[in-house]
Amino acid sequence: MLHGSVRFQLLETEGLSGRSRSASAMAELFAPLDRLLAAGGDSRLTINRASGLNEYGCQPTPCPETLSFSSSTATSISERAYHRAQAAREGLMRSAIDVGIDAALDDRIEEMRDELRAHLGLSPALADVVFSPSGTDSQLQALFLARTLLGPELVTVVVAADQTGSGTVNTARGCHFSAATAHGGQVQKGEPIVGLAQAVTSVALPLFDEAGQTRCDTASDLMVFDAVERAVTGGGKVLLQVMDSSKFGWRAPSDTCLEAITARWPGEVQIVVDACQMRLGRARLKRYLERGYLVIVTGSKFFTGPPFSGAILVPGAFARHLDAAGVIPAGLLEYNSCSDWPQNWPVLRSRFPVRTNFGQWLRWEAAIEEIGAYYRVPDSFRKAALTTFGHAVERLIAASPSLGLLPWQARPLDAADEELAQRTIFSFTIRHGAGPRSLSDCRTLYRALAGQAVADDLEPVTQACLIGQPVALGRDPSPPAALRISASARLVSQAWSPSIDVAHRNLQRAIDDTGAAIANLEALLVRLDESNQWK
Repeated sequence: MLHGSVRFQLLETEGLSGRSRSASAMAELFAPLDRLLAAGGDSRLTINRASGLNEYGCQPTPCPETLSFSSSTATSISERAYHRAQAAREGLMRSAIDVGIDAALDDRIEEMRDELRAHLGLSPALADVVFSPSGTDSQLQALFLARTLLGPELVTVVVAADQTGSGTVNTARGCHFSAATAHGGQVQKGEPIVGLAQAVTSVALPLFDEAGQTRCDTASDLMVFDAVERAVTGGGKVLLQVMDSSKFGWRAPSDTCLEAITARWPGEVQIVVDACQMRLGRARLKRYLERGYLVIVTGSKFFTGPPFSGAILVPGAFARHLDAAGVIPAGLLEYNSCSDWPQNWPVLRSRFPVRTNFGQWLRWEAAIEEIGAYYRVPDSFRKAALTTFGHAVERLIAASPSLGLLPWQARPLDAADEELAQRTIFSFTIRHGAGPRSLSDCRTLYRALAGQAVADDLEPVTQACLIGQPVALGRDPSPPAALRISASARLVSQAWSPSIDVAHRNLQRAIDDTGAAIANLEALLVRLDESNQWK
């Protein structure tokens, strides 16, 4: 619940202008739920009026008829999570009658911090939670926190820069990543954020080489270590953004490399883990925080909450220092609100505006519902379900005459990875003559498979199927690409039943749906080639 000083701060906003803003917020809360779920983000959430979908082919209402194996990109909201969002909105309306909308929302968001930590097995002493509209927004928060910890002159070293979100090229330099912020502010994409970008430079380290081949772990480790060494030798402090895991499920650099870096340059390097895919065990998450790493997470990838929902897990040991942060970058005020920051950081959060972002809050309500459902499934079944599904997907891809499964990163066995030590993203290329299909072809096939009309007049499939968006391989002007079929938390929680027979049938249904998706893709390939013959 709210600390007394914080509650007074929020109630103070109920002056004339505050009451007007609160009335407007209450009116907004009565908007259709699907509209709220798609609000308070950036252009990636915009719903196309003709299709009812965002750019990822997702919709803000449940669509159980769609075959969905797209958790490496984004997933439409489930019926269970949609009902959670409905109930949460009704609960907030009741609370707002007693304490006002701002205080009610702030209280609820603080409760969600406790829920998220509990599901992830983290104590309040170990981790604070800073919420944001998306993982990309969280990268800006991480830059601000690193500047507070290390000083304003920073070199951001981004590992697997070709495997992270497209906005990272801008956030790593403290620049706007879109033409508008989640709170509706109009900005210039690529331009510096006032007060955040000064004295920040960035180094991008790709996971793939020019030929589209993944670097081995040893080569990747050396590249990362050398980049940090050059930055520190040059007099800079380093924000090192590492990957766990990438769009293809890879982790880079190794734990050994990170331990060597922190031992060599204590106080010179702050590590932030891009764990937005959330394909890591809870024990590993805890280990990162114990080592003093910031961890960026989302509820919208593996856990299949609706896109987008971001957060940074901050080591609790940092709280006192961060709360005493000096001047807040003026440009960052447009990206954050008071309630994004923990209530036990009263000084820092008092410097941010009090305002509502119902979309961000409701998407996290939905995501927490999915996270809780997943971890309520017995450990043994979570592991068995992911293993069974994974082996089946590998067999289905191997049996296809057109698909080629890409190799997965071999990792040392580590109990901290729990059931997510195994592969959950199955990346594949589509053969075309002597090589794989182009990024352009893969995008066409991706949209048609999702049931969307495409410019090539390729007739879409009748049963929509979402898989992971195509990812370019290499840096050619017209590169080949891979698509992805992914296992998810929802697949596991929906398959679970105390009855072994029922659970088996549920899991087999998901495997059969994967086979249907691949068969549809094969049929689209035939049609695409026939269409190309007439061009």
